[in-house]
Amino acid sequence: QFMVPYFMSSHPGCTLEAAVELAEYVRDMGYNPEQVQDFYPTPASLATCMYYTGLNPLTMEEVYVPKDPHEKAMQRALIQYRNPKNRALVEEALHKAGRDDLIGYGEKCLIRPQHKHSPARNRTGGRQQEAQAHTRAGGQRQTRAHARSAGRNQEQAHARPNNHHQRRP
Repeated sequence: QFMVPYFMSSHPGCTLEAAVELAEYVRDMGYNPEQVQDFYPTPASLATCMYYTGLNPLTMEEVYVPKDPHEKAMQRALIQYRNPKNRALVEEALHKAGRDDLIGYGEKCLIRPQHKHSPARNRTGGRQQEAQAHTRAGGQRQTRAHARSAGRNQEQAHARPNNHHQRRP
């Protein structure tokens, strides 16, 4: 049997700052949680009492209760910060919590900085190489990459044995 970590986000008492701390804990433990559930009130539990009253029933102290759907989404995204779909929410949550130190290239950072694409960059983010066009037969133009690819294909065709005339047993 395997132990599967199960995390709950947006629990009464959990602030955005606490969610960032949990994300750091998940990072430090090497977890990549797939199972994260938002807190939903269930009958006859202390957490449900806290959810509806905003008070800890044992101490009668006020308890922060995240109810805004967007904040709940940010807390959940922080726990699953490695999921690329959560990147924008994680970045927003880190900015809002004042934890810009977790955006960067260090080993303790949760996400990398996002760079805007400049005109000098292509879709994959690499520098566009100036394509040198060569003329093929028929006046068509091709780039260096196409020329290399065509050369490889031609070499491979010459290296293949010509077995298509042999009869099969």
